[in-house]
Amino acid sequence: MKFLFDLFPVLCFFAVYWLSDIYTATVAAIVATVGQVAWLRVRKRRVDPMLWVSLALIVVFGGLTLILQDKRFIMWKPTVLYWIFAIALAVSATVFRKNLIRSMLSKEIRLPDPVWARLNWSWVGFFVVMGFANLYVAFNFEESTWVKFKLIGGTGLMLLFVIGQALFLARHIEEEIKP
Repeated sequence: MKFLFDLFPVLCFFAVYWLSDIYTATVAAIVATVGQVAWLRVRKRRVDPMLWVSLALIVVFGGLTLILQDKRFIMWKPTVLYWIFAIALAVSATVFRKNLIRSMLSKEIRLPDPVWARLNWSWVGFFVVMGFANLYVAFNFEESTWVKFKLIGGTGLMLLFVIGQALFLARHIEEEIKP
């Protein structure tokens, strides 16, 4: 359910894009993200920092897209979000000596420190690559191809990466369990 909740603004963008245009879809994504935050606040639930960052980016980049009637701003938004995630993970690990991936997952699984470090840096690399992939598709293909990539390509690549991570982790979890 959380995955669908997180994907809701992208799904709204995609659906409205196919019914109208990129500018109307941008409005839909802004409204959907504001709606997510409002819904969580009304229900007195915690708004994840990632959702706050996403809200700020969609309002700024979406707003610039609408005000200037320039779709390049909304096309940059996923890249900026990916790179913010990469920077947060890298700075947290190097400057603050805190592994954010470990912080999120350590209650579910136990891993040796070097494995946590590799996992964290693999996510940094993934987000950097995804940022460049978004820019490549956005500025080398038609707008409709970018929209498809934003939903299907981005989600598909994330799913493949998570499966790869699960296979990597399974190997290390089994080693820890063995006598």
